[in-house]
Amino acid sequence: MYDFSGAQPNRQRKAKMARSILLAIILLTAELSGAEADLLQTAETVLVYQRESGGWPKNYDREERLTEARRKEIIADRQQRDSTIDNGATHREIRILASSFAQSGDEKYRKAALRGIQFLIDAQYENGGWPQYYPLTSGYHLHITYNDGAMIGVMELFRDIVQREDEFEFVSGEFRHDCERALAKGLDCILKTQVRLNGKLTVWCAQHDRETLKPAKARSYELASLSGYESVGIVVYLMSLENPSDEIKQSIEAAVAWFDQAKVIGVKLISVKAPGTEKGVDKRLVQAQDAPALWGRFYDLKQQKPFFCSRDGIPKRSIAEISYERRNGYSWLGEYARDLLKKHYPAWKARMRR
Repeated sequence: MYDFSGAQPNRQRKAKMARSILLAIILLTAELSGAEADLLQTAETVLVYQRESGGWPKNYDREERLTEARRKEIIADRQQRDSTIDNGATHREIRILASSFAQSGDEKYRKAALRGIQFLIDAQYENGGWPQYYPLTSGYHLHITYNDGAMIGVMELFRDIVQREDEFEFVSGEFRHDCERALAKGLDCILKTQVRLNGKLTVWCAQHDRETLKPAKARSYELASLSGYESVGIVVYLMSLENPSDEIKQSIEAAVAWFDQAKVIGVKLISVKAPGTEKGVDKRLVQAQDAPALWGRFYDLKQQKPFFCSRDGIPKRSIAEISYERRNGYSWLGEYARDLLKKHYPAWKARMRR
């Protein structure tokens, strides 16, 4: 006679395991469905904010659930000339819409994304740079803008389109070729705007004059300079390119060499209590021999040393010399190039040797 004494518990264990697996699948599916629903909700808000130009304004809440009254209010502003690539605007919206189209197949997302891409193509200068705002406005908004990753965000978008990333399969034919041409022009602009001082290539300014391509001033405290922050993103982008030309390689090597010699060592930026001040704290730069290397946001164009600046536009060598408001309201020093030197550059060199 067969002994069934162990069969029942075994079947129970298997049944329990199957229920656990099923529950996990249900929970994962629910989680994915929730994320997909959130994406489409965000895309709906993005659609409403798209301007007549095809671009988007900055700093609105993409995840806002709009009331009908709010929708009408935003739509009434569609003629506003505030479309920009600043603070991630426009290129991020296009990515959201592309993902939403890939997920849902809804044509409205594809059409809006294509309008956004066309906006970026139209906004590009003949020299390959992108202004901060388009249609063109005035002042520093006209400059070729690397500040806060503006132009590089556009370049990364076009790179993904040209490389036929899955979510951009809907961009095809001549339109894709237009993106490819824009990408090539943008690369040419990057190489031409790399600042040469004393016969040596260095890095980039946060913005460059659209005609002369020279470093340019933006806000009163953002003087023409070498950027220890924005230049990092530019170099990382150049390192992402397959089969780089000798000119691109030289550009990368020169920038990395500059970052290596421009690091600030032996100090760290700390916050100290400051009773009676607006924030109750203040920033201080103190000696610390074991502190990680820092880089300045701005370096002057003569001595290539970090400087700090209040709204009066007068550069200072010490952060203690500028106003409390600017000292505590802006990123002046940081470990900006740490990962570039320790991770990205070694990985790129290894890839170039293969």
